[in-house]
Amino acid sequence: MQERLQKFLARGGVASRRRAEELIAEGRVTVNSACVRELGARVDPARDLVAVDGRLVSPPAAERYYLLYKPPGCVTTLSDPQGRRTAADYLRVGERVFPVGRLDYDAEGAVLFTTDGALAHRLSHPRFGHARTYLVKVKGEPRREQLERLRAGVNLEDGPARALEAALHESAEKNTWIRLAVGEGRFHLVKRLCEAVGLKVQRLFRPEFGGVSVAGLRPGAFRELSPDEVASLRRATLKQGSGSDAVRPRPALPRAARRHGHGPPPAPGDAPPPRPARRPRGPARRRRPRST
Repeated sequence: MQERLQKFLARGGVASRRRAEELIAEGRVTVNSACVRELGARVDPARDLVAVDGRLVSPPAAERYYLLYKPPGCVTTLSDPQGRRTAADYLRVGERVFPVGRLDYDAEGAVLFTTDGALAHRLSHPRFGHARTYLVKVKGEPRREQLERLRAGVNLEDGPARALEAALHESAEKNTWIRLAVGEGRFHLVKRLCEAVGLKVQRLFRPEFGGVSVAGLRPGAFRELSPDEVASLRRATLKQGSGSDAVRPRPALPRAARRHGHGPPPAPGDAPPPRPARRPRGPARRRRPRST
């Protein structure tokens, strides 16, 4: 089956799709020894020989799908110019993968990573309206009117927005977890929705994405998706709509992991933290002999 040349290069791990388009335009890509500069060119991975700067590009392997429990204090991208901890520090895989959507730096929970660009686009683009469900820990207990305003919609600085679902989820002594679903991934959308109705966000957790749950994972851990989970995601992308899947019956959502200390957990390969120095012991005390 044929595919666009830039997609083949991206899936083969050469570069991002945008950079692959630049390589094609620069005349550095050949197909069956002929230079190709057309961005619309298509290749058959099973038959055509593609090279970049004279080096043969291996046909990409089967698509891979991973779920990461992104910890707070970590960016979703695979690199960061500011030197912050990234998802790549935890997701140690051999393929070139990219995230499906994003999750705020201080948020935690489910993030999908895949080599399948077409599926990632359909899951993350707001045009397809796939719901994203969050558990939001807010200070105090929300009033009914506040939840109703979230569902009805509010005006934000970048346009109107609303929650597809907003309901009480679990109460604590001084805080409340609310379940909130949105149909798009605008920057800080959940936090801004809550702030617009007077709710102060204490913690933001995404327990699942597309029905794939982080249950059983610790922050910073990841796993590969099962064939059934991949098939379920593919079926979901065929149901283009406006977030109607937000209110369908769902299994119980996992709780956010308990936090231990401050900052993100150590990534694989990190040096263990230094052990605290022992307090110097004073001179040994002489024991007095027992009297008989």
